[in-house]
Amino acid sequence: MPSAFIYLGILLVVVCVWFIVFKRPVYEAVLLSFIVLIAVTGKWSKVGDYIDGALSTSLLYSMVAFVAMSMIMTKTKILDSCVGIILSLLGRFTGGAGYVTVAAASFMGALSGSGPANVMTTGVMTIPAMKKSGFPAELAANIQSNSSYLGNMIPPSNNILAALEALAVAAPLAVVSQGQFWIIMWGLSLWFIIQRVVMVLIFCKRYKVKPIPKEELPRFRDALKAGWQGLLLPVIIIAPFLLDYLFKDTFFTSRLGAKGASQLSKSLLLFVAGLSAIITCLLAKDKKQVSSHSIAKMFADGVKSIAPTIGVCVFGYMIGELFADLNVTGELEVFFASLGMGKLWLVIVVCIITCILGMIIPGSTIVVTFGPLFITMLMSVGVNPVLAAGMLPCICGVMCGITPPLGLGIYTGMALAESDFDKTIKNNMWWVAAQFILQIIVLMGWLPIIGL
Repeated sequence: MPSAFIYLGILLVVVCVWFIVFKRPVYEAVLLSFIVLIAVTGKWSKVGDYIDGALSTSLLYSMVAFVAMSMIMTKTKILDSCVGIILSLLGRFTGGAGYVTVAAASFMGALSGSGPANVMTTGVMTIPAMKKSGFPAELAANIQSNSSYLGNMIPPSNNILAALEALAVAAPLAVVSQGQFWIIMWGLSLWFIIQRVVMVLIFCKRYKVKPIPKEELPRFRDALKAGWQGLLLPVIIIAPFLLDYLFKDTFFTSRLGAKGASQLSKSLLLFVAGLSAIITCLLAKDKKQVSSHSIAKMFADGVKSIAPTIGVCVFGYMIGELFADLNVTGELEVFFASLGMGKLWLVIVVCIITCILGMIIPGSTIVVTFGPLFITMLMSVGVNPVLAAGMLPCICGVMCGITPPLGLGIYTGMALAESDFDKTIKNNMWWVAAQFILQIIVLMGWLPIIGL
């Protein structure tokens, strides 16, 4: 058995024991795993190099910038009015409240970066609307939670930044710009949004759901007048990546040179996060919320929520540097190639592993610590490494949020909908099964993906 499996086994055992048995924070578990692995391999002399390599990862700082951006957006509630626009457009259709939930939760989840928080913020409005339309409480809870966690795979989710770094570790020769990767992620997300819409349609037929009463729908003109400014932010976030994807090899390269165009592409994440935060502050109706004192206090209060996320990434990248030094990826690639396992079976195995891990370990931790391994496994049977990396936020982050016992989104939605535990979990299994099947279909390359 390759030594790589011993190292991965140590990592998994330490994380599970420290996180599940001792109920300690996951960032502590990842750091402890690094220390144990250093002790086992005797690489004490290179600890400084691993720390330096982790802190030199540019995506780490982009992640901090996007976390700060999402905090400002959440604080100012600049995007809340966008839900009213979506409601005015879709609420008039049969089952419209369910479609509104999918659209609003996906949209807000991509920007908030927190599944449970997204369930709470949009669910307060959408879950009562669904129940009034005839959706059973357990179905309303599951539509909300399953749609909210799509934000983990829709740009600019932090999980996507971690997946891009995993791609750089597992397949350094896979050339993809940030703009192209973002387009691919939107292309992947589109299929899972469609899957949620189809599920809502099926359940609407099953339970004979009605449209939202007209008297409860906001007028489109009024909703647009109140929320049009919030619609500028998605445009600001999407446009730079779209322009980079479409014109990097022509317009930007001809004017900046190949190196300049490459550096421009690499700087997009920091630029977009900073610009979006500035625009949010300018659009905020209550300027007291975005005063220098208020923003400083907001970040100070948010340190306890930001630090663990960043800590997991730093310690995870340190483990990645150690694994690169130990050639773990190379050993695993040779091993899986020697098994002769068919593409379909290995894809299923990877999806099962991530599903099981997601029941006990947060999705972001799985992407950071095990992402390169999964990309390597999938590459060994011919899966495009860029597709494998793009699916990491889905098979890890999304699946983690919708599978109990760790599926926090389910319990949050259940609390808002006041639904029965057993009925909600049973209904949720249909959503998990649909998610699992679509993951396999996408990884097999059976669906066209924009940008790939």
